[in-house]
Amino acid sequence: MAIIKCPECGHPVSDKAPVCPQCGVEIAGKITRCPQCDEVYFKEEKACPHCHNVAAADQPAAPERPLTPPAPPVPPTPPQVPTPPEPAADDNRRPQPAPKNSGKSVLIISFIVAAIVCAGLWYFYTEGNKKKELEAYEYALKNSDPAVLQSYLDTYTEAPQAHRDSIQAHLTLLQQIDREWNDALVNNSKEAFENYLENHPNSPHKAEAEHKIDSLDWIAVAEMDSEDAYRSYLEDHPNGEHVDEANDGLKKISAKTVQPQERQMISGAFRNFFQSVNNRDEEALRSTVSSLLTSFLGKPDATKGDVVTFMHKIYKEDIKAMTWRSNGDYKIDKKEVGDEEYDYTVNFSVIQEVQKTDDTTTSNRFKVKARVNPDGEISEFNMTKIME
Repeated sequence: MAIIKCPECGHPVSDKAPVCPQCGVEIAGKITRCPQCDEVYFKEEKACPHCHNVAAADQPAAPERPLTPPAPPVPPTPPQVPTPPEPAADDNRRPQPAPKNSGKSVLIISFIVAAIVCAGLWYFYTEGNKKKELEAYEYALKNSDPAVLQSYLDTYTEAPQAHRDSIQAHLTLLQQIDREWNDALVNNSKEAFENYLENHPNSPHKAEAEHKIDSLDWIAVAEMDSEDAYRSYLEDHPNGEHVDEANDGLKKISAKTVQPQERQMISGAFRNFFQSVNNRDEEALRSTVSSLLTSFLGKPDATKGDVVTFMHKIYKEDIKAMTWRSNGDYKIDKKEVGDEEYDYTVNFSVIQEVQKTDDTTTSNRFKVKARVNPDGEISEFNMTKIME
């Protein structure tokens, strides 16, 4: 929709309005714009009244008028027959006078006819104005442009009071909404925009207010740069403008932060490893380590067999039982090695208790440095005895 000047009276009007609210001339579908000077004029005109540019193709020439046929021949005048003389008037016969009221009757009839014509014209004129006013009223009532509403009030000063009151109330509401929107923009806070939307849920500024809230929330989230902040944004703005950025932020944090389920997986891997050693269970021990360990107790490229060999070596003949247990002091670092796949470096301490055949018990402490692959298998294992 665009505001143009009425080609008839020059009053500002929408190019979609059915009629001009000032002069009543039809607008929608009846106007065109000159491609040369951009002037708006009625389609029925052959050329632009401003620059005289012919908008349409030349009109076809008017058909030629047929030649006037020759007049028929005039027949000869018949001979004149003498008119017999009129009889003499009777002196005793008086002429009949004309009716005295004939002139008055004609005047009365003419007046009545004129009155009927005037009444008919007035009826059609008033009905036409009522129709134009009703169309302008309905158009203004559905419009959210204060200029259109004010134009109706200025043009139709004699409109039904109910119509004027309705348009005035609509205009007042739009002006109030605009004032509150300007206040929210000046405040520029999330609370101000939320209050505005709560008071005016169907406002023409609704989309812009939601955009402002989304932007303010994202600025705060980006500054915090935390997992909770990103998750809170995604929960509050599932269709927000920064959803992809929030997911990327979560992914980066996840790549650096060991999650509770990851810590549980790592502690479980070492618990199974030491329980297998305590039980001298070869198969269980094999399942806790990868096929090839980058280092095992200083030996590079160790195999599952090397791990089993270690278990048998530490069980000497004088050892009755052995118990390994972790202190749970895991320090874990993670590194992304694939799409959401991580390799974990783990430092912790363990205690070894040995019962010998002579019923003596010894206790040793070791510092362990190990690695766990994305499949939860131990891929590196080295430990150093802590001297008391």
